[in-house]
Amino acid sequence: MTQPVRKAVFPVAGLGTRFLPATRAIPKEMLPVVDKPLIQWAVEEAASAGIEEFIFVTAPGKEAIEAHFGPAPALDHALEEKGKDGLLRESRALAALGAHVTCVLQPEPLGLGHAVWCAREQVGGEPFAVLLPDDMVLDETPCLQQMVAAYGKVGGNLVAVEDVPREHTNRYGIVDPGDGEDTGERGALVAVAGLVEKPDPSQAPSTLSVIGRYILQPRVFELLEAGERGAGGEIQLTDALAGMIGDMPFHGLRFSGERFDCGDKIGYLRANMAYARDRDDLRDAVAVLCKAFV
Repeated sequence: MTQPVRKAVFPVAGLGTRFLPATRAIPKEMLPVVDKPLIQWAVEEAASAGIEEFIFVTAPGKEAIEAHFGPAPALDHALEEKGKDGLLRESRALAALGAHVTCVLQPEPLGLGHAVWCAREQVGGEPFAVLLPDDMVLDETPCLQQMVAAYGKVGGNLVAVEDVPREHTNRYGIVDPGDGEDTGERGALVAVAGLVEKPDPSQAPSTLSVIGRYILQPRVFELLEAGERGAGGEIQLTDALAGMIGDMPFHGLRFSGERFDCGDKIGYLRANMAYARDRDDLRDAVAVLCKAFV
């Protein structure tokens, strides 16, 4: 029986330079998709998958992220006075989630692997999830919830994967499925025989890319401890994961749903339209808006 996944790490220390000047004073993770910031979408996804503890790996100047999940008595009082019960429930629900948030600083921007390593004491010796708020997946069943269900069957390390155009392999960690069968079907598990960080398209072992959802075993911290630099001169999480292949089960999950890269301006705009279109109260208005821009 696999040990349950109770903790999740959210690397949120980045500067968000691709969204300047919007992110000059506001953390990128606080940019809204419809009416919730990116970090809230990610935390709620984790909570829906049974996560009980939320660990933010943050940096100076990111205080707004933690404050978003803190108590807001003045706001709650105003909402109560105005009879806005729905918004009041949402505000209190955020504070309830915030009671389970821990923040740890990443002193230097040394890469995703280093950010995850910074959470080692908070995670301890148990399996944990990693969620990158930039990646959003719209589906009836949240992506991490799909992964937790799959993890319960196979254990080990599990990453969310999808195919990308071959010319984009140098943007992602790419899975080598080896000789294992890969049906390409959504919901299917793919055995991971190798991992390569941002390979040149001519050298990529496949087009199957790792996106920002992981379920990992704590041994990854031992490999990250060495601080070895990889692609871009950074400590890459992909390299540490590759070091565990063969020692334990390792799979990629072809998740169900549509992924949006909100670290990219067009991806961010697409996410806003898709998530608004998914809501009953906004769907018709969004349809009219889309026609106006055709």
